[in-house]
Amino acid sequence: MAVYTRHLPQWKRDEIEEVKKNVGEYGLVGLIDTYGIPATQFQQIRRNLRATTEIKVMRNTLIEHAFTELGGSFEDLKEHITGHSALIFTNDNPFKLFKALEQTKTKRTAKAGEIAPEDIVVAKGPTSFKPGPIVSELQQAGIPATIEGGKVKIRETKTIVKAGEPVDRKQVGILAKLGVAPMDVGLSLHVALYQDQLYFPDVLGIDETEYYNKLVLAVQQAFNLSVNAAYPTAFTIEAIIGKAVRDARGLGIEAAIYEKAVIDEIISKAYRQMNTIKALVE
Repeated sequence: MAVYTRHLPQWKRDEIEEVKKNVGEYGLVGLIDTYGIPATQFQQIRRNLRATTEIKVMRNTLIEHAFTELGGSFEDLKEHITGHSALIFTNDNPFKLFKALEQTKTKRTAKAGEIAPEDIVVAKGPTSFKPGPIVSELQQAGIPATIEGGKVKIRETKTIVKAGEPVDRKQVGILAKLGVAPMDVGLSLHVALYQDQLYFPDVLGIDETEYYNKLVLAVQQAFNLSVNAAYPTAFTIEAIIGKAVRDARGLGIEAAIYEKAVIDEIISKAYRQMNTIKALVE
């Protein structure tokens, strides 16, 4: 046992040993962010994921102790522990885990000072508000408003907070009144260690439809390259032979090579050319 953890109380040692046991049983270890999740929602998420994952909430210092004892790649993982970290274990790959956690998220209204995870946009159009102080509140929040048909109307779509910027108190109030809930509530995968490699959300958050379309395009381009370059593979040999037959047939017709397979086409071509010349002469 490392000197760093030698004198820990037994209950802390038990916590660390449980982490080490889970590391031996699961192929992926991740750090998740639990900030702002109500206890009831957290427990529900935990139950929903129970079939494939194990979530362990423990003090950050004990997570550090466990990673220190495990060593290797866990030393790198230790650098990403935050104030609201918890551990997650699974045998799924990190892409599947990331998608599962994203599906746990719901929306809530913003609090003053919170950072917008994406552009917060208020769409133009009518509202249910009657004329009154709300017009001034909208304008102070940077949302152009007018009165139309006895109701307040937002004149144009407006981005009032850009991604990465804090939401101020005035914006919080008006967003809540408009029913705009820009903040995600749910478990976020902060980093995953899988097969000695660290994976982060910017890599894991792929657009599956776009990825699939790019893959299909790549297959089509590779197929066409193989056929046009006459590079035979199990997938393209029939197309290559078919192209060669068509090219040979076309060459036979153009060069008037008298061969059984193309003689009818040669005669038909000559007949068409004769009629064209005849029409020009007449």
